[in-house]
Amino acid sequence: MEFLTTVAFLLASTSAITRPAPLVSIPSHDGFFDNIAAHCGKAYEGTVTVDNAKGPSSFADKKLVMHVRRCSERELQVPFHVGKDASRTWIITKTGSGLSLKHDHRHKDGTNDVSTMYGGHTIDAGFENVQSFPADQYSKELFVSQGIPQSMGNTWQMYIYPEKFTYRLIRQGREFRVDFDLTKPITPPATPWGYKD
Repeated sequence: MEFLTTVAFLLASTSAITRPAPLVSIPSHDGFFDNIAAHCGKAYEGTVTVDNAKGPSSFADKKLVMHVRRCSERELQVPFHVGKDASRTWIITKTGSGLSLKHDHRHKDGTNDVSTMYGGHTIDAGFENVQSFPADQYSKELFVSQGIPQSMGNTWQMYIYPEKFTYRLIRQGREFRVDFDLTKPITPPATPWGYKD
């Protein structure tokens, strides 16, 4: 009898360990996530509306396209195409303590760029239409190792409204912003580098 009790306890414990953690989130994070997920499968063209960097922009005169390509209850994959460059994918993830934004950068052969998976995590509730992602520790260490310590102060922001989606980067002395027109879906672009259909 004692043996059977022990076996039952071990089976129950194993079941608890293998069961996925519950998806816990707060309304403003859920609302923001769901507002983007509502566009799953669609692509939109954007325009740089602010870029105060010195010198010519690498985004100038190029077609800018965001594609809400893959959506699950925990993760959104949103490739950001710059002309023929399909190296960038924004990954928005529910973490159980907020939302994470990562920038997945790949080479054309699918391998990781040396500067990849940087981003940040929400530190407050934000709003259903607006979330901010201050640089996380991994990103700060990556920026220092890449010789761009000024980027440690990065905060990425995303805004989603019925007619417009905005991606914005800010830090002291630097602002970059792209606005996408959500009223005019376009043909989705090719699969981003490093991903498969």
